[in-house]
Amino acid sequence: MAVEIIDLRSDTVTQPTPAMRQAMATAAVGDDVLGADPTTAELERLTAEVLGKEAAIFMPSGTMTNQVAVRLHCLPGDEFLCETDCHIYNHEQGAFAQLSGVVARPIGGQQGHLTLCQLEDLVRPDNDHMVRTRLVCLENTHNRGGGRVLPYEDVAAISRWARSTGIGIHLDGARLFNAVAATGIAAQDWSTLFDTVSICFSKGLGAPVGSALAGPAEWIKRARRHRKLFGGGMRQCGIIAAGALYALQHHRDRLAEDHANAQVLAAAIRSSPGLRLTYEDVETNILFFELTGGGRSAAEFTQALEEQGVLVLVESKHRMRALTHLDVSTEQVERAGRIIGSVAARWADSVPANS
Repeated sequence: MAVEIIDLRSDTVTQPTPAMRQAMATAAVGDDVLGADPTTAELERLTAEVLGKEAAIFMPSGTMTNQVAVRLHCLPGDEFLCETDCHIYNHEQGAFAQLSGVVARPIGGQQGHLTLCQLEDLVRPDNDHMVRTRLVCLENTHNRGGGRVLPYEDVAAISRWARSTGIGIHLDGARLFNAVAATGIAAQDWSTLFDTVSICFSKGLGAPVGSALAGPAEWIKRARRHRKLFGGGMRQCGIIAAGALYALQHHRDRLAEDHANAQVLAAAIRSSPGLRLTYEDVETNILFFELTGGGRSAAEFTQALEEQGVLVLVESKHRMRALTHLDVSTEQVERAGRIIGSVAARWADSVPANS
């Protein structure tokens, strides 16, 4: 009998729900490059409304929305400030340098959390020898920070400082709606702290494709031009925009279920011998956990889990990542927790006492 697969590698592995597939199959479409796709236009209108911005633009990926945002804020020879472990700096191939001639200045945070005191002395003076500091980028929730929600008051303080200093502020909000679900602070209240905001539909919201960038209408008009340059102009994209639109309309509130399931998984890891949570406070749907001894690797541990139907990601020699999402139920998460515990116990029993 086939082993049931419980895929916890990422919240990007979700499949469209039947209702989402129906919305996609029946979507009205047109040529969006010519401004004639009604479903994409409605998605952009609703996105802007939810985020409290003048306008929004649909793009294939969060990497593209982030990189277009950097290009909007910065000219070649400019720099932006970001947290060392953020997605823009680590997981987008240094596209800011390759595509836009921009430099990143990373600052180490606590689980992705930066404070104003770390930033306020970093703006470069007006000097021909130096790059020009033009932008601050924050990520909320912070992926490599274990799904941490940035403290609202700290973000607000950074926002006030950036605007008083005359530099831009951009939010990589790929999982912004997880922050909303965790805090009860509305997306619009988070968004108002930023000039531009990127959100992703294909993570916790469960759409198959797509992200959006929101901001001032004039900026989004310019963003459309940059999107075309980067190869992101799409024709009858209402078919995929319909999935994102359905997700935005129906899947935001249910993110709290993923957070509750993450707590179930965290409890199982805490009680498993030879394992520990990398970040004890699990705030949303992302968990990092690691082996504490025995000389075996995370790759070996994940292979043992996969043989029993549980998929997680290897992050380093001893560290793994697991995410809860739309396509795993509480019962499946409980089963995954039992499997993790049983593999950990078997490994613990096989480790010599002096290892």
